[in-house]
Amino acid sequence: MSAVREQTAPHPPPSTPRPRRTTRSGGRGPSKDGGRGIWPYVLIAPAVLGTLYLLVYPLIRAVVISLQDFGLRQLILGDARFVGLKNYETLLGDSRFWEVVRRTFLFMAVNVVLIMVLSTLVALMIERLGRFGRIAVLSALVLTWAMPVIAATTVFQWLFHSEFGIINAVLTDLGFESFDRYPWFAHGPAAFAILVALIVWQSVPFAAITLYSALTTVPTELYESARLDGASGPRIFRSITYPIVRPIFMLVLSLEVIWTFKAFVQIWVMTNGGPGDSTTILPVYAVQTALSSQRYDLGSAASMVTVVLMSGVLVLYFRQMFRQEDELS
Repeated sequence: MSAVREQTAPHPPPSTPRPRRTTRSGGRGPSKDGGRGIWPYVLIAPAVLGTLYLLVYPLIRAVVISLQDFGLRQLILGDARFVGLKNYETLLGDSRFWEVVRRTFLFMAVNVVLIMVLSTLVALMIERLGRFGRIAVLSALVLTWAMPVIAATTVFQWLFHSEFGIINAVLTDLGFESFDRYPWFAHGPAAFAILVALIVWQSVPFAAITLYSALTTVPTELYESARLDGASGPRIFRSITYPIVRPIFMLVLSLEVIWTFKAFVQIWVMTNGGPGDSTTILPVYAVQTALSSQRYDLGSAASMVTVVLMSGVLVLYFRQMFRQEDELS
């Protein structure tokens, strides 16, 4: 008995017709921007309008007031008179203003140098710590950074209080009897130094954490090769570490210049610019002129000069940075 096998060719599956693309009468084809239309602009409009209202409008308003005769009467009645550049002439002709400008640049330079040096050393230290030590130091830096400015300023006031401050108590116990009930905030250099210590203490955490994150991008193979060649620690930092992290270093430097130049809250809460004018810098001078003398026009002019000076410092800095990048490229 023979079995007969029928070989049948496989039948292809029935093809399904492709759906036809139908176009509605009067409909538009796909737009060049992918069909998004105006919706992205509608979605970001609230943020843009809020930024314009909170940043641009106050700046324009300050410029207008600086060009007017704007005192307490004009603030109430609103009949300010346009005087052109008269307020700027009065301001630039004041010897006290130029003394404040010099003190502002000195204050900025001292703070920025200390912040960058200490934050770089802290970042290098964190890089060499073990896991537990790294977590502990970073946690302490974050907690310090998160402390409100007013709270930190109040703590420093308590520390250096002439009668109940712990600094005077410790120095007296160490044998420095001259610091018994020493009035720190009654002496200009002492008050200036305390404010520098406060601002450096508040600014180092951000700078150190940012620089440490940049240090983690440096390949360890470069360090190993440099050590095998007998390079010292400072030489490794100059030749390997700094060239790689320089963009982040310069970014942190520019931010610290801005933040230090416009420091106001710490000085106003702790000393009000005193004693005398020993801790008065440009932002404090502008507020003192506007509130104490009721000369809002001169205060606005001082604020505009502050903005111009700070912008000039940053322009010179960015120009130098771009020139160095061009030389390297």
